[in-house]
Amino acid sequence: MNRQITYKILVKYHDDEIPRLKKIQQGDLIDLYAAETVELKAGESALISLGVSMKLPKGYKANVYPRSSTFKNWGTLQQNSVGQIDSSYCGSTDIWKYPVYATRDTIINKGDRICQFEIVPIMPDVELVEVDALDEVNRGGFGSTGK
Repeated sequence: MNRQITYKILVKYHDDEIPRLKKIQQGDLIDLYAAETVELKAGESALISLGVSMKLPKGYKANVYPRSSTFKNWGTLQQNSVGQIDSSYCGSTDIWKYPVYATRDTIINKGDRICQFEIVPIMPDVELVEVDALDEVNRGGFGSTGK
């Protein structure tokens, strides 16, 4: 029998008009919604409020990514590639935001599904140890796989 553990994420909504978050059956991540309407010109960037604060399970952080249709729909790229939300960012006023860069003129409307998140274990405690040499086997340098 394969029993999966269910973790609780406490969610505070800062806007009654945005859709409530839910884990859908067909998806592995949870969609997040714009909590404001934002108009951007090509080359502009913005921090879009997602209208939620969350307390993640102990030992976890959230990674925020664009949805697969985000660029097609709005022509925006997520700044910093991946949004990292630490578990310590968990106060009632720690509102999640989505940093975007517009490649074309666009309007993101309040309630649009613009990104998604997953929770992942935080990095374990590590100790960095300085050495004079590593293994003698080398792969061939940066970018050498796939040649």
